[in-house]
Amino acid sequence: MKILRLLLAPSLLLPCSLLLLSSLLLTANGQERPNVIIIVADDLGWNDVGFHGGDIDTPSLDKLAEEGVTLDRFYTTPICSPTRAALMTGRNAMRLGVGYGVILPWDNTGVHPDEKFLPQSFLAAGYQTAMVGKWHLGHAQQTFHPNNRGFEHFYGHLHTEVGYYPPFANQEGKDFQLNGISINDQGYETDLLAEEASRYIRERDPDKPFFLYLPFLAPHTPLDAPQALQDKYKDINTDLAPARSAQTDGTRRIASLMLRPSARPMYAAVVDAMDQAIGQVLSTLDNEGIANNTIIVFFSDNGGAAYSVGGADNAPLRGGKGETFEGGIRVVSLIRWPEKLVSGRKMSSIMTVMDIMPTLADAADIPLLEGFPLDGRSLWPAISDGMPSARDDYVFFASETPIYGHFNLTIFNDEWKLVQEIDQDQLTTNLTNHLFRISEDPYEYNNLAESQPAVVADLAARIRAWRALYPINGTRSHLMPPPGWRAPRDWANYPRPLETLQDHAAPGMPPPGLEKLLDQQHGERGRLVYDCETKWYLAGLCLRN
Repeated sequence: MKILRLLLAPSLLLPCSLLLLSSLLLTANGQERPNVIIIVADDLGWNDVGFHGGDIDTPSLDKLAEEGVTLDRFYTTPICSPTRAALMTGRNAMRLGVGYGVILPWDNTGVHPDEKFLPQSFLAAGYQTAMVGKWHLGHAQQTFHPNNRGFEHFYGHLHTEVGYYPPFANQEGKDFQLNGISINDQGYETDLLAEEASRYIRERDPDKPFFLYLPFLAPHTPLDAPQALQDKYKDINTDLAPARSAQTDGTRRIASLMLRPSARPMYAAVVDAMDQAIGQVLSTLDNEGIANNTIIVFFSDNGGAAYSVGGADNAPLRGGKGETFEGGIRVVSLIRWPEKLVSGRKMSSIMTVMDIMPTLADAADIPLLEGFPLDGRSLWPAISDGMPSARDDYVFFASETPIYGHFNLTIFNDEWKLVQEIDQDQLTTNLTNHLFRISEDPYEYNNLAESQPAVVADLAARIRAWRALYPINGTRSHLMPPPGWRAPRDWANYPRPLETLQDHAAPGMPPPGLEKLLDQQHGERGRLVYDCETKWYLAGLCLRN
C-alpha cells in the first residue's frame, strides 16, 4: 500500500518523475532490489587476512568470507588509479589513458567525462549513491569530481597518502571534504570513514536502495595506527618469505643493510584497524535489519606493497604492488549476499576488476547506461550458481610505477601467462620474458619462455597491439612535479568549476580533419583519437569511435 500511495502522489505524475519511479520497481522474482556496498582496501597483501592463513586479526573479513563467496582468482591492475578507473567504467585502463601510472597531484588528468561510471547507472535506476573514502581519479576539473561521476554524496579525499591523522594533506595541501566543501573532522582516518559510512546507512531514505562505495586509504603508506594496535603487533613475525622479484626483494635487502626497522608491525596494526572499521559497517547493516539484502563486494586495489616500507606479505604468490607477477595483481576478494548466495563457497574462475560493473548490474537487475563497449563481463551466473566460467579471451595489465621507463606487463588466460619486464634507457631497451603455464604453476616458479618461443611471440604481439590503444598523453610514472609547481593550500578549492570550462572535450592540436590520419601514423606509439582502434590497411579509420 505504501508503494501504491507513492505511485499516486501528485509529485510523481510529472514526466521527470520517471527516475524516481524506477526506484520503486521490483525485480522479476518479486524481491526488492538489493543495496550494494563496494569496499576497497589499498595495498592489502594476499597473506594478510585470516581466511588466507595470515597472522593479522581480520575477524570481519573472515566473517564475510565465511558467509559469502571468496573470489579466489580475482585480478586488478598492479597500481591504484588504473584499478579504480577500471572498476568505475568496466573498461581496461589502457584505453582510458590511466594505464601506466597513478594520477598524481600535479596531473591535469582524469577519466574522460564521456565514460559512464558505475554509480551513474545505479543512480539512473533509482538508487541513492554515496562515496566515502579515497578517490584518486582526477581532481583538476570539476568534470572529474565524484559528485559529477554519479555520487550524490562524497565524503573523503581526492588524493592518496593524506595520512591517518589530521591534518589530512597531500603535498602539504589540505585534502578532506564533504561534497566539495573543506571540512575539519578530527580522528583516525579509518575510523572516520567507518563512522560516515555507518551514518549514511542509518540516515538513508529507507524507501530506496543505496549504492555505497567505501575505498579505504588503509593499509597504504605512510603507515600509522592507534598506539594500542601498535603495541598488539610489536612482536609480529617480520621474517617474511622472499617475494621472488628483483624490485621487491631488492628494497627489503637494502633496508636490512641499513638497519631500518621492519614496516610489518605498523602495517599489521593498520590492517587490524581497517578490519574493525569494516566490522562497524557490518554491525550497522545488522542493526538496520538490511544485511540479508545487501551485496557486499570486497577487494584490494592491487597486490600488497611487499617492498621494505610497505610491510605487506603476498606469499605464496610471487611479487607485489607495481609488478605483474601474481602477487601484484591477484588480490584478496569476496562477495556476500545472504539472501541469494550459498555461504562458504569459493569461485576459482578468473574474475577481473572490469567485471564488477556488469556483474553487479546483473545481480541487481539494473540496466547499464549506454556508453563505450565494456571489456568486463558478468560473472554473476558463475558466482550465484557455483559453476566454473572458462576464460579463453585474454586479460591485460600494466604498470610503470615506480621507475620511469621500467614497464611491467602481462597477458593471461586460464592456460598461459606472459610477464614482460621492459627497461628503456636513452639508447637501449632490454626485455625479459617470463612465461608460465599458470593453470599448473600458479605461484610462477617455472619460466617456460625459452622452451615455448612460439607462445611468447604470439602473446607478446597481443601485448603490443593492446599497448597501442594508449592515449599519447596518458599517465606515466612522473613521481616529481614540473619544476617549480606548487600545490594549493586546500584541494577542495582546486577543481576548475564547470561554468569556467568549455562544454566539450578539447580538440587538441592536429589540424581539423587530420586527427585520424595522424593517429594512424602514430602506429604502436599510442592514440590521438580517444577510444580509437586502428589497422594500417584502413588508412587511419577507427574501428571504434
